[in-house]
Amino acid sequence: MKLSQDFVPDDDLNKQLRSAKSQLALYAKDLKALLSRERKKTHKLETTNQQLQAYARDLKAAYATQQQKTRELEKAYADTVVRLTLASRYKDEETGAHIQRLSHYSKILALVIGLNEDDAQLIFDAAPMHDVGKVGIPDRIMQKQGPLDEEEWEVVKRHPILGANLLAGSPSLLLQTARDIALTHHERWDGSGYPQGLKGEAIPLGGRMVMLGDTYDALRSMRPYKPAFSHKKTCDIILNGSERTKPGHFDPTLLEAFRDKHLEFDRTFSEIREEETTP
Repeated sequence: MKLSQDFVPDDDLNKQLRSAKSQLALYAKDLKALLSRERKKTHKLETTNQQLQAYARDLKAAYATQQQKTRELEKAYADTVVRLTLASRYKDEETGAHIQRLSHYSKILALVIGLNEDDAQLIFDAAPMHDVGKVGIPDRIMQKQGPLDEEEWEVVKRHPILGANLLAGSPSLLLQTARDIALTHHERWDGSGYPQGLKGEAIPLGGRMVMLGDTYDALRSMRPYKPAFSHKKTCDIILNGSERTKPGHFDPTLLEAFRDKHLEFDRTFSEIREEETTP
């Protein structure tokens, strides 16, 4: 009888099965080793990732701490500069109130024209340093009772440049903004201001805001050469003009913002004046 070609004797079959089993065992061992290595890699990656996350948290906390210290240092420096300004004009009882009001006027305008809260606050914080250059103006001129003569007026007109020089060279955004304001808060939209005769948008926005607020506050306050004007008369002068003050002196956008929020200016002037004079 002839056996089929597919027939495999038992011994050969057993050998093949044992060989296959051994091969499977080797495959299983290799697979187990591979999985073990991958688990170790995964664990190592997870550990590294956790370490990186912890490092990122520590770095973020350190950065926040540094930022806070930087803000505190900037505030301390700005406060010193403001106090220096006040010290240079210690006989001017209106100076402290004027500085406070000017910050509020500027922030009112900033928010009306669409600046975000952070940018508006930056203007608020920088505005008090606008007149720091007056520390370099002689007391005999700053405290003179009565109008200044032409020579004295030319000396006073140097204070924007003196202030800008005092605030120059700092990496602080606050002090850079304060420098721009100190230098340009007497520039006029129509180019008739000083010290550089800048015109239009060549004048930094902060300088334009402080210029309008400064004008409002000066008109509302008593001066050796003029009485204190009412809010109504002050608005009429700013919006319609007078012999010395013209609507063309102001940024038209800010002028419209003032027209819209003039009552907030009046409220600010009244409230801060009361705070300053209340025992």
